[in-house]
Amino acid sequence: MANDLFAFNAAQARQQNAPLADRLRPTSIDEFLGQAAIISEGRLLRRAIAADRVGNLLLHGPPGVGKTTLARIIAANTRAHFSNLNAVLAGVKDLRDEVSSANKRLESHRLRTILFVDEVHRFNSAQQDALLPWVENGTLTLIGATTENPYFEVNKALVSRSRVFRLQPLEKKDLHKLLARALNNPEKGYGNLPIKLTNEAANHLVNVANGDARSLLNALELAVESTDKDQNGVINIDLSIAEESIQERAVLYDKQGQVHFDTISAFIKSLRGSDPDAALFWLSRMIEAGENPRFIFRRMLIAAGEDIGLADPQAIVIVESCAAAFERIGFPEGIYPLAQAALYLASTEKSNSLLGIFEARKVVKEAYSQEVPIHLRDAHRDAAFGDGVDYLYPHAFLDNWVSQQYLPNNLQGEVFWNPTSHGWEGERRHLILERRSAQLAAIGEAALENPLIVSNGPADPVMDRWVQRQIAQKGDRNKKLLERLWLGVKWQRHDRVLVLAGGTIFWALKPLQSVPEGGVTLAIDTKENKKRVVSEFEIFDSINRPKICLLSPDSISNLPEEINFEWVGGRINLNQLSVEYIEKLWLAITQKCTINCGLRVLISYPEFGPAKSLMNALDNKSLTTFEKDFLQEMIELENIFLEFTNKQEPLLRKLDNLGWQLEIQEWKEPIELQVSNQLERRWLEEGRPYWKLLGKSKHGDALERFLNLLNKVDNSKLCQNLIHKNLIGTLKSFKI
Repeated sequence: MANDLFAFNAAQARQQNAPLADRLRPTSIDEFLGQAAIISEGRLLRRAIAADRVGNLLLHGPPGVGKTTLARIIAANTRAHFSNLNAVLAGVKDLRDEVSSANKRLESHRLRTILFVDEVHRFNSAQQDALLPWVENGTLTLIGATTENPYFEVNKALVSRSRVFRLQPLEKKDLHKLLARALNNPEKGYGNLPIKLTNEAANHLVNVANGDARSLLNALELAVESTDKDQNGVINIDLSIAEESIQERAVLYDKQGQVHFDTISAFIKSLRGSDPDAALFWLSRMIEAGENPRFIFRRMLIAAGEDIGLADPQAIVIVESCAAAFERIGFPEGIYPLAQAALYLASTEKSNSLLGIFEARKVVKEAYSQEVPIHLRDAHRDAAFGDGVDYLYPHAFLDNWVSQQYLPNNLQGEVFWNPTSHGWEGERRHLILERRSAQLAAIGEAALENPLIVSNGPADPVMDRWVQRQIAQKGDRNKKLLERLWLGVKWQRHDRVLVLAGGTIFWALKPLQSVPEGGVTLAIDTKENKKRVVSEFEIFDSINRPKICLLSPDSISNLPEEINFEWVGGRINLNQLSVEYIEKLWLAITQKCTINCGLRVLISYPEFGPAKSLMNALDNKSLTTFEKDFLQEMIELENIFLEFTNKQEPLLRKLDNLGWQLEIQEWKEPIELQVSNQLERRWLEEGRPYWKLLGKSKHGDALERFLNLLNKVDNSKLCQNLIHKNLIGTLKSFKI
């Protein structure tokens, strides 16, 4: 009992003396700030936490963005036992102890174990291998947190069995919310103290914290604890105090890790992109972080060859001279040759034509025959065999050049170097191309072109197999329409997609495969179809099922407020919707979309109606005058009907008014309709649209007349054209 009391008192003391950042750590998913791309309403990770179905996770991101906090929230919401280790302090023995305890819990109480490993990249290869079999067989569910890229620092086998979520630095709005929470919370923050924080001070703290919540709260804590109260008992924190509390932004940099490679990558890409301002920024960041100047010069020498090359042959000379100058003078004055080299590379002409060497090496490795042509061989050793005979000495000709074969026989026409039109090589490009043509003409062989080709997680095999079966059942024609609908969409795994599905799941199959960590919502046309679609997805785990609602303004507006879509697509039947209903529907849809939301909507309608198809199928000579008159009357009624029911213009106007930027892809698809009882029911069953249209005929026996004509082509095929329009758009602004 005494031990329990001492332990309780120690815990209380630790809580009271804990830093502000630790006291304010969120305890629920609703308190968590930032990372909307992975844990906002509707996202996979949030659904998994709520359902207590969190699998193996690797949380990757810079310090202070919530990796450990997210793991603790999972711990608070799971019914499994939660253990944690710090990879800096733990060894293989600690891992074995955790595995042994997890086995006992599983055998004795059927209780799962979640193991959280902080700084998991600090485990060496042997320690990571020790985890693998127990993660593999389900004894442990692993949650790892790391500031390094897990694809480089974590065992590949562990990565392949985990979902990888990349956490981003917090946005300024989230950091301001965190400041307000710290100042207003009486239990964990400073809500009981009279503190006045000026806007300038708050903005400075947020700006210099640079997306790091811990850095922000540490600075606030230092400012509050080190500032005396004024005569009114108020702690005033102005800009000068804020500047003393967090004097300079921490440059997030590690000479061996992810930020090191990301920063040098940004620097090189800025040089390649001819942006001298960005080049100076990234160069300065590396200098401030203490990067080795020799490493920077080495990368600039590479860039001088790879990205500039023969567009400016002096580039590599200047970088080498600057590197030599730096070796003589060192820092601090050595910053001048560093900047000079960077600015020269960023500002000069660009060409990557030197990459032709890699194409040449590839051909060397793969080409079957690479024999030196006889006339290019050394004539001094094997002249008796004709080696070197017929070689044309270029200096004996005008301009010191003559057309002759230099490549092996089976490689004639290969092009490895493609000079650009820039700089030094651009001045010589025309001459080089002319000489290539002359050589090929002289050799008498055709030119052969060889142009230069320059949140992750495991797939769900159950979903993939199910989707492939669904697509196969619909046949090639519908498969092509599905591919055409979503053609060009660059899916992000965490995208949220609204599919206008009508009465079928078919148009949602592509998104269901492509956005496993986002979510798909199906909008179904009727309650009966909705009930059927719900039953189709019962084979899947609840967190992998799409949301299903009715295709109506009210149902879409009543979706959870947090769900906003990055993509909207599907197929809609305008014939069944009034203009007023279409406008209300698209207003509701647009209100649930994010800015830059993508749009893919397929509209299909017949070019002409059944009477026109019959007229085309029947020989004019076989028709009586009365039959011709009847069909002509029905064709006119069909044209009026098709024009009335095709409501594209109101839809396009509405989308434009709501802020959608559109382009339309249109194509015609010829189809053949088998005349059968099924087709007859589809057209002529009581209540169908064409049955109603026949009722408008001046002939009282129109239905009987049409059936007689249909029987004349019984068991034959009617030709029809479908017009397809794919509305491709982006929501550029809200005009609601």
